[in-house]
Amino acid sequence: MLDAALMKECADPSLKPAIVEQFVSAAGSVDPLAVTVKSGGRLVLIPKAASTEEAMAIVRQYAGQAVVRVGLTQFPAGVGVKDQADLKPDLVDACQNLRKGTAMFAKVLRIVAKWYGNPTSKDVFPQIFEDAVYAWETGEFEGVSVFQAEDPGGALANQKETRADNSEADTIDAGAPLPTEAELSDGKKIGTAGIRVDLSRIGGQQ
Repeated sequence: MLDAALMKECADPSLKPAIVEQFVSAAGSVDPLAVTVKSGGRLVLIPKAASTEEAMAIVRQYAGQAVVRVGLTQFPAGVGVKDQADLKPDLVDACQNLRKGTAMFAKVLRIVAKWYGNPTSKDVFPQIFEDAVYAWETGEFEGVSVFQAEDPGGALANQKETRADNSEADTIDAGAPLPTEAELSDGKKIGTAGIRVDLSRIGGQQ
């Protein structure tokens, strides 16, 4: 569970605290020094960092060659960075990581919400949140590179916690491979494609 003072001071103000906590629980880490490296979709086994220096050494070793995620929010290291010298230790600072990560996740949420037609029904938010977490983990949503994409702006309406009405998200194995686009379109991730269509229709009636 995230420290309330840390959330209040560091998290993006456009996100409700409950949503910040859920985002970190779904896609982040409890360890500010956590570094995850994936190459070709496979997890690279690396030693656990015990200090800021060790964590940054791992980040610098793999940045540019693999997908590197860092800290509480598993922020994508290297996004917008042209030179390794630009990879700063604030990536593994709990407050700075939470600030950057929640601001970036809020942008991803806005991108997803815009795709849905910015619905105002609060019942749609859990699906938007789930899609945004998936986009955060894969870096893409509907063919858009979400970390590099422009922020569509606007407020995030009706942020609603999804635990109560999204039992599926709680049961997904964190270590399981993410479904491919083909699997999604085949409807193997039950309900996803259908829900998208139905929910956008609901949103359109509002």
